[in-house]
Amino acid sequence: MTFSAPSSAAPGAGYRHELYPYSGRDAFVEGALGFIQDALDGGEAVVVAVPQDKASLLRAEIRDEDAVRYVDTAGVAHHPGRLIAAWQEWIQEYTSQGRPVRGIGESPWDTVRTPAEAEELRYHEWLLNKAFARGPAWWLLCPYDIAHDKAALTEMARCHPELRQDGRTMPCEDYDPHAPYRFTPLTDPCDPYEEFAYSSGDLPALREKIAACAELHGLTGRRLRELHLAATEVASNSIRHGGGHGVLRTWNEEHRLVCEFRDAGYIEDPLVGRRRPDARQVGGRGMWLVHQLCDLVEIRSAPDEGTRIRLHTELPE
Repeated sequence: MTFSAPSSAAPGAGYRHELYPYSGRDAFVEGALGFIQDALDGGEAVVVAVPQDKASLLRAEIRDEDAVRYVDTAGVAHHPGRLIAAWQEWIQEYTSQGRPVRGIGESPWDTVRTPAEAEELRYHEWLLNKAFARGPAWWLLCPYDIAHDKAALTEMARCHPELRQDGRTMPCEDYDPHAPYRFTPLTDPCDPYEEFAYSSGDLPALREKIAACAELHGLTGRRLRELHLAATEVASNSIRHGGGHGVLRTWNEEHRLVCEFRDAGYIEDPLVGRRRPDARQVGGRGMWLVHQLCDLVEIRSAPDEGTRIRLHTELPE
């Protein structure tokens, strides 16, 4: 498996992924309500996953009913690595019945906490095309207020095969189904940072290093135990698949403890850890667990550069 994107589905078939640039709340409501009404007129269901203030605007016009479902995004909105599994769960009730379904999904751009989170949210938009390339068939509208960042609009367009303008759907000229996602380069570690080289047998010492750094910044108890579990999984993967060894770096950045793991391995699957493991699946659950335990996970991997994985954990106030 490689990092290349799937081909775009033809309009009206398979998974459809549409960007809706708008300006202001009135335009949001107009575009979203038009999309919902078109779905209802066609006998389709709609799942609405937008920030609470936007959901309130839509509920005032179309309330919850059998065909329109407003989902609570509070637990996943700021965790890009959890969003694909959430969408799979939200639409499953309808797709399992063979019922046509649409979705409206808007990330909480007004409250994005760090540049790293914004980058991962944009990457999530690109990965949606790959995650649903082979089904189920459904249609996702992604509203994006151009007041957030007009420069970022081009990057959002690269992630969407279709574009909505003036109530009509058209092909998005900026979308390239064959181009890999162009990551913003990772920032350098913040000084001061700690570094620890590890290999087989060093996992207890690695956990001690993380605990010392975490406790220095007030991270203890359950959150530290969760970080230890996630770090052990990533470091174990380095030892098994990354040449038998790796390097850990830890630092404090924007009120988060960051643990970065570097090794010589290559992760071929860009969706690693983002899809909920099947109950019958053997193995492959570790990175799923990492995404559930950490506030943000960044993965950068290339055959000629190796792999870097950054785990972000929010520090207590």
